Amino acid sequence: MSDSVLEAPARPELANYVGGEWTPARSGRTYERRNPANPDEIVGEFPASGEEDVSAAVEAAANAFPAWSAMPAAARATVLMRAADAIEARVEEMAADMTREMGKPLREARLESARTAAIFRYFAGEAWRPQGELYEQSATGSTLYTLRRPLGVVGLITPWNFPAAIPAWKMAPALVYGNTVVLKLAQEAPLTGLHLAAALDETGIPEGVLNVVIGRGAEVGTPLVRHPKVRAISFTGSVAVGHQVREQATAGGKRVQLELGGHNPLIVTADADLGRAVEAAYAGAFWSAGQKCTATRRIYVEAPVYDEFRQRLLDRIHSGKVGDPTDPETEVGPLVNEKQLNDVLEAVEQGKREGGTVLAGGERIDDDSYLMAPTLFEGVADDAMLSCEEVFGPVTSLYRYTTLDEAIERANAVEFGLSAAIFTNSLTATQEFVQRAEAGLLHVNSQTAGADVHVPFGGIKGSGYGPHEQGRAALEFYTEVVTVYQDA
Repeated sequence: MSDSVLEAPARPELANYVGGEWTPARSGRTYERRNPANPDEIVGEFPASGEEDVSAAVEAAANAFPAWSAMPAAARATVLMRAADAIEARVEEMAADMTREMGKPLREARLESARTAAIFRYFAGEAWRPQGELYEQSATGSTLYTLRRPLGVVGLITPWNFPAAIPAWKMAPALVYGNTVVLKLAQEAPLTGLHLAAALDETGIPEGVLNVVIGRGAEVGTPLVRHPKVRAISFTGSVAVGHQVREQATAGGKRVQLELGGHNPLIVTADADLGRAVEAAYAGAFWSAGQKCTATRRIYVEAPVYDEFRQRLLDRIHSGKVGDPTDPETEVGPLVNEKQLNDVLEAVEQGKREGGTVLAGGERIDDDSYLMAPTLFEGVADDAMLSCEEVFGPVTSLYRYTTLDEAIERANAVEFGLSAAIFTNSLTATQEFVQRAEAGLLHVNSQTAGADVHVPFGGIKGSGYGPHEQGRAALEFYTEVVTVYQDA
């Protein structure tokens, strides 16, 4: 890649990317995406694609697969490394567009954009890691080995809440292992993902290896899941849609990976560092306006320190900066759209009807944007909606407990199992939590949100299905194992 490309990256086209070309929807239909912090501002007009666009993208990917999969893995890795350079050159631009299209505060958007380059670099390194194992045949001593091969065309369906990181951690391993990709970007935040496509386009990625289609789930996602040439589907999104994806994909004999919702608990013991625990509770519950599957939804505090923790958290909520997401000091920005805001406000009202008390927030705070005050409940029953169902916004609930055994039992008493955290200075409590907490991600003295690229990410129970994502776990989903008996 030339230095000029790094210094002045091109703006991505507001279009699908199919067969190496930027193209409108074949129907000519478009839709407008507006800025949730300023709904009068149109971020862009994007393709409202349909089944014809999906078919064209899948055909392009199928045609590109033989040559791409035959390419040495190190050559595929070079494409990813160059894409990482191109992404780094546009981090500020990506972050600004992410903030404009889905409201993530700029400081978080910058971190996510930069993290995307690291994801590409990490998975480029997979080209030099083992792709099989060597054995010896029992009877003859002849060579016996396993080999991992790419699947073919994979369909990736990504959400709007991490519009750079999640497309990256799906597409990067898929590509480096030799698959070709059809990526469906979320309708609410397509521009950020188009930056990734533009970065790969700048590297000269072969035509058809990566294809991007924008549109509604029913009009793009469903045809992608059902297409007979798609070998596997990786989906991140809501539980209801994820179950539909699983049913449709498995009916077609496809491999399926689902990352779904969470209802993540944070346990605070009496001997914990309360200052750190309060900061973790605030960040986990309210950063990104609570629009994370790993956000902290329930906070269990041991009785002797409950009142002190409660007051400290209220003080932190009152001192937090909520508002314009383009301000680098803003901690909590708007929800992604008006429907999301109204859904969260209705959940707050239901929480009140079921006996919960609002200690802070609970209301919209700006008529000109989709801003909602960080909301803290108390007195919520364990069987109430707020204790059992995910509310995808800046809402969390506070609970008092007396024993760690009780806290862990209550923390586990939901259908989800994505993330869980404990703040404690007790090794015994730590070990008990690690052994018993029912979640795929466990945090000791850190918030429930956050994930490193080089280790597996994923939930258990109702939060996930299929192999985990990221790290070496990605190899399990994006490749298939064959066993080779080789005699002389």
